[in-house]
Amino acid sequence: MRTAYSVETVRAAERELMARSPEGALMQRAAAGLAAACADVLGRVYGSRVVLLVGSGDNGGDALYAGARLARRGAGVRAVLLAPGRAHAGGLAALRRAGGSVVSDAGGAVGLVEQADLVVDGIVGIGGKGGLREAAVPLAEAARRGRGVVVAVDLPSGVDADTGEVRGAAVRADVTVTFGAYKPGLLIDPGREYAGVVRFVDIGLGGRAGGSPRAEALQHADVARLLPVPGAESDKYRRGVVGIAAGSARYPGAAVLAVGGALRGGAGAVRYVGPAGGAVLARYPETLVSERGPARAGRVQAWVVGPGAGDDAATVGEVLAADVPVLIDADGLRLAEVGAVRGRGLRGVPTLMTPHAGEAAALLGVEREEVESGRLAAARELAARYEAAVLLKGSTTVVAEAGGGGAVRVNPTGTPWLATAGSGDVLSGLGGSLLAAGLSAVDAGSVAAYLHGLAGRFAAEGAPVAAGDVAGRIAEAWRSVVGAGV
Repeated sequence: MRTAYSVETVRAAERELMARSPEGALMQRAAAGLAAACADVLGRVYGSRVVLLVGSGDNGGDALYAGARLARRGAGVRAVLLAPGRAHAGGLAALRRAGGSVVSDAGGAVGLVEQADLVVDGIVGIGGKGGLREAAVPLAEAARRGRGVVVAVDLPSGVDADTGEVRGAAVRADVTVTFGAYKPGLLIDPGREYAGVVRFVDIGLGGRAGGSPRAEALQHADVARLLPVPGAESDKYRRGVVGIAAGSARYPGAAVLAVGGALRGGAGAVRYVGPAGGAVLARYPETLVSERGPARAGRVQAWVVGPGAGDDAATVGEVLAADVPVLIDADGLRLAEVGAVRGRGLRGVPTLMTPHAGEAAALLGVEREEVESGRLAAARELAARYEAAVLLKGSTTVVAEAGGGGAVRVNPTGTPWLATAGSGDVLSGLGGSLLAAGLSAVDAGSVAAYLHGLAGRFAAEGAPVAAGDVAGRIAEAWRSVVGAGV
């Protein structure tokens, strides 16, 4: 599992490590890793043109020491000092000894940045808040339109390390070389988009900063351990039965897609309740269809309610009254009463809400842009308000546990092609099936998002994809995860 830690936790771990290490050892380790990554990016170091964008403090020092290493290998290295009087003295001396030069007029360095083969962003460290300062903005813009590769030191300047928020201008990196431990801002959009490809350099923390992580991202092996696998004595009821209360006369397709996702999610059987039974049976004859409503549909171990439900508040309320795990999606989110959902959480009955940014904004009473720019905070706030686990869909899908505490799960799979009608219905069915199979709400949401993202990649392969195609590739995604976990 990839774990990410808050700035405060990382700094505390670094201080403890520095106290028992030779002076300057951590910075030299970081600089060595940064220089190696830069050399890989360049391919040929000798004769290349490298520009360092250097702020004050240790982040600039990392850039300067790495620049010195590149200069000793024959690169032409020039450091643009944004705070000439506060640049890291040791790093500056090392660069000059190696043959690098210094530019103190940041305003006149735009042309250098545009023509560089490599630009190293060492402007602001992980403690930076808000966007870039005015003097740095032209340099960041020049790096973006220039010919060279942009490598960020630890985190792109202007990105909030703890949240991934970008409040103003920021550096857009092609590669980010991060030290010691991952930071949440590297995993969560919009920060993740600004970071480009993330390369990790261990400076002695072993990738873990101690304490509790703020965010975590499952990998193939983690998902493989969580997937429900039937035993020799299993039957369809022991494997779990998921109920799908979805669809309407206007949106029968939502029911079909949710059932399609559920059938591939590990539960032993799928019950469907709603007005789209004919459409469901025509596509999936193995479905158990009932017209008697959720309370009298028969035994289930979890419910999915809401996709395409229209204004059927009665069905939503009936499902929420059940003492089994419930996944609420789409129209169900609008129709579910806060008290009913929160009461389930306080009774210890798991609930998983799966809004996209627009739905989350409506539930929180804020603008959609606020949710999209602060995904971590929005997911936590919803989870606290509803006392339910929350899977917030989007460019970065995040899963927060009920109450909003603990580490937020960040989904690393997916493709922009998944932004298509019905894709969320497939995800809700898949997540509900995993709930019925016995996974916790957070695990069911995280595993569903992971498999759904992989299935989307397999289905799209760089081209537009329909939601039904995604459902059809879930089994392939499942097999790929299990195969990698062996």
